[in-house]
Amino acid sequence: MTSTATRPRGARARAAIAAKTLRTDRWWFAPLITVIGLSAWVAYATVRVFMHNNYWVPEHHYLTPFYSPCVTERCVEGAAHFGRFLPGWWIIPDAALTLPFLLLFRLTCYYYRKAYYRSFWLSPPACAVPDGHKEYGGETRFPLLGQNLHRYFFYAAAIISLINTWDAILAFHSPKGFGFGLGNIVLLVNVVMLWAYTISCHSCRHIIGGRLKHFSKHPVRYRAWTFVSALNVRHMQLAWVTLGTLALTDFYVMALAAGWFNDLRFIN
Repeated sequence: MTSTATRPRGARARAAIAAKTLRTDRWWFAPLITVIGLSAWVAYATVRVFMHNNYWVPEHHYLTPFYSPCVTERCVEGAAHFGRFLPGWWIIPDAALTLPFLLLFRLTCYYYRKAYYRSFWLSPPACAVPDGHKEYGGETRFPLLGQNLHRYFFYAAAIISLINTWDAILAFHSPKGFGFGLGNIVLLVNVVMLWAYTISCHSCRHIIGGRLKHFSKHPVRYRAWTFVSALNVRHMQLAWVTLGTLALTDFYVMALAAGWFNDLRFIN
């Protein structure tokens, strides 16, 4: 079977296919699940960010990552490790210093771009399925030109991961001094997953191993590049896993702060 396509002057046209698609499988399932999953997570995160409460457990120094670092005047003193220098207006998230960079890091992530291009923009929704748009312009116009800033958002994400790591270390606390409980495990698992997702980023892989002509002359960078490359293969899975660990960590801290149940303590 053959098909022809007319190409308007100055535009990139899609191939003209008489049938909507020749695929007979459930090609629509993956985009649908992606829309549901991302929409649910964004809805939960938005509600939590603007609740402005139940983010800090003073007995054990548990701080949810959605409020780290807490920098508004509204922040509880113990949770404000870096000071309180932003006004406590309702519209300002308590972690306003970091949340925008984390959002932009994920929005410009190569995997997330594929995910929301296919699911929300239908561009295209699946392989061998027509695009939802008549023309294809690529990432050549605003705001998609901003996707090229992903490397710089990676630097910010790495710094924020260090802050999350510091929060997890401070959480080994109890009224008696050192303490260890289930909340520490939750925080640590989240931090490890966040680091795995962050350094598995394509930009990180290029920063470590890019612009080298001979790996043999740079053995340390080669080993680091090999490690990051192994993680990079799982970048999609890590992208979803970290959404889960972030929500789980926040929910656990919120539940403790709200007094729904007590933390399971192993030491003190």
